[in-house]
Amino acid sequence: MGLKHVEQVGQIIDWIGVAVILASGIVALAASAKAFRNSGAEEAYTVLRRTLGRGLLLGLEVLIAADLIKTIAVDLSIDNVAALGLLVLVRTVLSFSIEVEINSRLPWR
Repeated sequence: MGLKHVEQVGQIIDWIGVAVILASGIVALAASAKAFRNSGAEEAYTVLRRTLGRGLLLGLEVLIAADLIKTIAVDLSIDNVAALGLLVLVRTVLSFSIEVEINSRLPWR
């Protein structure tokens, strides 16, 4: 597989990550509406936050995978690896923050 094809695979995975985030938003809204009908506004809000948060986490993981593929397979330079490391760090902090927000506690508790 040539570099052009690998870059295209990375772009496809990027779009899959975006689609996961968008789909999770739709699913979260539907689940929240159902929870609102069954249990009220407070439960609907909790369901919306948890469902959307889980979708965002999954989408971020897919986007990180796409960045790894594009950086390592397509343009492996020290600058790009450093930029990828910073991007992964930022997304990891975001993932950690979302995880804490979803569960209302630190992961190790």
